[in-house]
Amino acid sequence: MTQTTIRRLPHLLLALMLAMPLAPAQAQAPLAYQQPSPAVRELLDAPALPRWSISPDRQTLATIERRRFATIEELARPTLHLAGLRFETGCACALPAAPILKLRLRNLLNPDAPERNVELPAAPGSLFHDFSWSPDGQHFLLQRRLDQASELWIGDSATGRMRPAAFVKLDTVLLQTEPAWLNAREVIVTTVPDRRGTPPTAPRGPIGPAVQESLGKVSPERTFADLLKSPHDEALFEYHARSTLTVVDVNTGLAHDLGAPALFTSVSVVGDGSGGPNSQFLLTERLARPFSYALPWDEFPRIVELRSRDGKLVREIARVPLRQNMAVDAVITGPRAVQGSPFGDAALYWVEALDGGNPARPIAYRDRVMKLDPPYTSEAQEVQRMPHRFSKLLFLDDGQNALLTEIDRSRAWTRTYLLPLAGTQSRPLFDHSLREKYRFPGTPLMRNLPGNGRSVVISGHGELLLAGPGATPRGERPFLDRFSLKDLSVTRVFQSAENQYELPLLPLEGGRLITQRESPTEPPNLVLRDGTGSSLLTRAKDPTPQLRKIRRELVSFKRGDGVDMSFWLWLPPDLKDGERRPALIWAYPVEFADDATAGQVSGSPNRFNVFVGLSPLNLLMDGFIVLSDATMPIVGDPKTVNDSFIEQVTANARAIIEKADDLGMVDTRRLAVGGHSYGAFMTANLLAHTDLFKAGIARSGAYNRTLTPFGFQAERRNLWEARDVYLRLSPFLYAPQIKEPLLLIHGEQDNNSGTWPVQSERMFQALAGTGGTTRYISLPYEGHGYTARESVGHVQWEMSQWLRTYLGDPRVPLPRPAD
Repeated sequence: MTQTTIRRLPHLLLALMLAMPLAPAQAQAPLAYQQPSPAVRELLDAPALPRWSISPDRQTLATIERRRFATIEELARPTLHLAGLRFETGCACALPAAPILKLRLRNLLNPDAPERNVELPAAPGSLFHDFSWSPDGQHFLLQRRLDQASELWIGDSATGRMRPAAFVKLDTVLLQTEPAWLNAREVIVTTVPDRRGTPPTAPRGPIGPAVQESLGKVSPERTFADLLKSPHDEALFEYHARSTLTVVDVNTGLAHDLGAPALFTSVSVVGDGSGGPNSQFLLTERLARPFSYALPWDEFPRIVELRSRDGKLVREIARVPLRQNMAVDAVITGPRAVQGSPFGDAALYWVEALDGGNPARPIAYRDRVMKLDPPYTSEAQEVQRMPHRFSKLLFLDDGQNALLTEIDRSRAWTRTYLLPLAGTQSRPLFDHSLREKYRFPGTPLMRNLPGNGRSVVISGHGELLLAGPGATPRGERPFLDRFSLKDLSVTRVFQSAENQYELPLLPLEGGRLITQRESPTEPPNLVLRDGTGSSLLTRAKDPTPQLRKIRRELVSFKRGDGVDMSFWLWLPPDLKDGERRPALIWAYPVEFADDATAGQVSGSPNRFNVFVGLSPLNLLMDGFIVLSDATMPIVGDPKTVNDSFIEQVTANARAIIEKADDLGMVDTRRLAVGGHSYGAFMTANLLAHTDLFKAGIARSGAYNRTLTPFGFQAERRNLWEARDVYLRLSPFLYAPQIKEPLLLIHGEQDNNSGTWPVQSERMFQALAGTGGTTRYISLPYEGHGYTARESVGHVQWEMSQWLRTYLGDPRVPLPRPAD
């Protein structure tokens, strides 16, 4: 085939496929949920490892055991899909991601102290979730989801006894963050308004057509799901999302409301109240009309307001318009990212664009930080200008400084400054690529203020504590550094041993440090380190001892053009020496601006083996070899990196296969490739443009890029600016070239931007209509990821059966041909 023909192929196929009717899906007999092999089912049903939470006063340790999966019955409960949100109408909440099964408390530093079992009262449909501490650690909060209410429960740390807050029905449709604390006794939550009446009823028929219009202004929008479609949708959304700010006293359990209900999306506390009630305020954001039928709720107009502690309006800070007629990577021109100081000064800070919000406009300074001091009657003053786009502002616990971070999107680069809050010039502290692993300086450790619970950066003695994964070519070795704000010197305080994986968590007085330590044979546990050695604070048990027989190895190599690559080689427990078996390569493409960061290794051979939820690694128990986290670097200028996507994923696949063959354990004649989301997109493209694999598994992917015309993943150009790229990267248009069997799996309610279920539906129809071998699994009630026990088990069964069908029995070797 000539180069000219290759360039024309997407256009010819597009014309062909648009002209022909898609083949109807081949009807299948109804299929009940299938169970994976007993070995895989046992892994899926094993209890999850416990999670730990340390109280802010560092006196109490909470051990939290969570449920791994939801049930189909839970997913099938009545929900509304409005304005990009999904929530249950009965409880005014989303389905909890990981309900709490058991909760225990004990003294932090005494592992032999008796544990206090917290009784979680059962009720029909009840699920406890969202554990959090009060600022002083004397109380804790839990939420309980019921069929017709969402409750706030208050626990006593000393006794473990709990009680519900009286007459409080939470509404977390819009505001799902941790509660805001006025002080250690009073917490602010959002609740269902009193006497709100009944939900608006649907009209008997449409009152007229739904109309949208664009009047000559550029308004590129990503593809979103669950958007509003009618005035009735708007009324329903407003009815269920409107909430009241409510103050709850954790000592008495009593509550009182603050002001009128509104569509509150955020509430935070400004100031610590050290100067009396008039020195502490509330910063709130609420949605305002007009709503949009093309954008989700977080792009609606909003009003940012400063309120007194009793909810009365002090000053309107900003009116943020509907985000429309803007480039995908543009920002609004007015105040954004408004936040309040957590200290006694109670100042407000926000960011304003200096480039009109347009990232393509050449300008010396792109953003500026503004400050407004009490009593908030004057004009805000400029504090700092930044050459690149604002990313975040973190306050230091010294009350005098903050960490200001910006991002240079053209270089995929980030820089952090030390910003004196008094208004003097900032100083750069560190900068690096957004994809940097080896030179990553670490993330500053934070603590909660005992007064209002606000999170601030630890900065004792003029030093930051920076914790990082410590990535190296041989795997990660987590570290803790002291970073001097005076001379920028770095002192290593701690680094994990080479044969373990130990993560620094919390510094204590006297140079002591709490870490979380694990090894290939020891589950994660908390450890207390001092100057003389270490001692275990917890003794978690191994929930899956059968996994200790599995072997894994970090394998590093180079692509043909010299780019460093790697994968994790996982070997089934019954693999014999000298035996070759079929393998699944599981990968996800990632874009890099340069070769140096593209080949950097993440992960560690010293982690404790535990398979979280739905994982391709479960296939090890069915006898297959798995090459997981296989690097798929796409290297190039961020603006045009996708121009060579096909060539680079092909080169990546070839390099992986060649290295796997050299290892002597993988039967490269029986290889499958798979991935989730963008990994599914990669899988379909590899099958369309190469003959390297015998089969593919694609979960929740997007295959027709004309359905995501205003960008996808790292692609910044729209379809009309890079037409050939969009068409060439659409495996849907190359369906006749996909000769290998392709298993398509998708949640029928996938609401992830760009990966609507129609992507898999049309891909299946294209393959079926052009003679391909394919199977399409649509999972009821599931979204972009799969959460129900039934769904996860069935997907594991489908994947195993697909590999067994097209790669053969992994435990039955194929004869090797003579040399």
